Amino acid sequence: MTAEQPASLPGPERAGVAHPGMAGVRRRATDAEARALASAVRLRILRLCLDQALTNRQLAARLDRNPATVLHHVRTLVDTGFLAPEAERRGTRGAREVPYRATGKSWLMDVDDRPAPSRDPLLAAFLDEVAGGGEDRLSSSRLGLRLPAAEMAEFRRRLHALLDEFARRPADPDGEKWSLYLGMHPDP
Repeated sequence: MTAEQPASLPGPERAGVAHPGMAGVRRRATDAEARALASAVRLRILRLCLDQALTNRQLAARLDRNPATVLHHVRTLVDTGFLAPEAERRGTRGAREVPYRATGKSWLMDVDDRPAPSRDPLLAAFLDEVAGGGEDRLSSSRLGLRLPAAEMAEFRRRLHALLDEFARRPADPDGEKWSLYLGMHPDP
């Protein structure tokens, strides 16, 4: 499961409306889609463009990155359907600007069976976002489980069903913004 996880019905998300991509069915990511989601920077771009359309310049400023580097990531996300461009506009100095919005498509991509990168991009994006928002605002929980394989499979299925249910709900424009990272590992 990816950061925004949840088909490629591009277009802006509207307040009170679920992501257009949420109507799709979970499927295995193509190689290009999996590569696009294998970057913490691209996952952060998707999160930043979840609730509002942002231009490349705005993204670069929020990520404290070079605009040319961010543009490479934006183009990768657009080419794979994870970001959709909105209507072009003129910036404050008359420059052409294109705002981009996350499509929600990433929520429906299964990439778990792909070879793992040297560093988990979901974890890296999460840690970067926590650092930016302040660790003092992080709500954490830990749980140790000892379950037989069948019960562990049921636990995962029910947990993912709950996440999917909430991911598909319409966005509340007055709701608080929250991010959730879930990591599971076998005990050493």
